[in-house]
Amino acid sequence: MMTDPISDMLTRIRNAQAVRKPEVVLPYSNLKFAIAKIMEKEGYVTSAVQVTEAKFPMIRVELRYEHNQPKIHEMRRVSRPGARVYAKSTELPIVLSNIGMAIVSTPNGLMTNKEARSRHLGGEVLCEIS
Repeated sequence: MMTDPISDMLTRIRNAQAVRKPEVVLPYSNLKFAIAKIMEKEGYVTSAVQVTEAKFPMIRVELRYEHNQPKIHEMRRVSRPGARVYAKSTELPIVLSNIGMAIVSTPNGLMTNKEARSRHLGGEVLCEIS
């Protein structure tokens, strides 16, 4: 039984980039798909699509490389099942002087730390990506 599917998702992406895979396939969930779509919108991955070819729905994430180096340098899970991390809109993390991003679960859905700060929303800080 998996206790932290978001951490599993980040680890699968990290491992796929370490061996220069062009894409990674993940088990589908609405939360993981929303995270992948934010990563696509911010330019960290090429595409994220839901695939229903197999018995269970999956997410296919095409990884992005620049000059043969992964676009994602570091991914870190902030809030874990055993230690949740919440932040007000004024206390949201600034990742690499706003070059990176944090994904925040707010009452209005998942969004980046920059978007949440501009909308004056706080929430659970899920992960940081740079």
